[in-house]
Amino acid sequence: MDERKLLRRFGERVGYTEEQMEQIPDGDPRLRQIAKLTRAAAKYSIEAKVVAARHCNSGYKAGDRFILDVDGNFVTKLCPSRLCVYLMAQMQVPVALINERLSEGLEPNLFHFMKYVRCPDAGVECAGYGDVMVEVSVIPRVK
Repeated sequence: MDERKLLRRFGERVGYTEEQMEQIPDGDPRLRQIAKLTRAAAKYSIEAKVVAARHCNSGYKAGDRFILDVDGNFVTKLCPSRLCVYLMAQMQVPVALINERLSEGLEPNLFHFMKYVRCPDAGVECAGYGDVMVEVSVIPRVK
């Protein structure tokens, strides 16, 4: 499907007006991203897996997993029942990096910056409460 048709489908889904869709010209990187992420959505999910946790107020433990679609939306039925805003906010950069890699046709897991992210709570030793670290990666979608 060509980029303009994908933009139209995307625009209808998110509620763009005709004028807003016309503001995205041919060759715009957003068109490439919409097209590539549309194709990647059928193949991949994003996983943030807890690799370390101590004294977490939300109860996260090593091995817990948060699953997101490639657009960065949590698939809540595949996540722990409590979503901590402090930890979830840390996933913004790795998800954006994954989006960029997918939109450029690059291997989505070959990034290093913020592949591991931590809750900003530094733990009881540093006047906090607990701490959690997750590893963010792209995984194949299970059918």
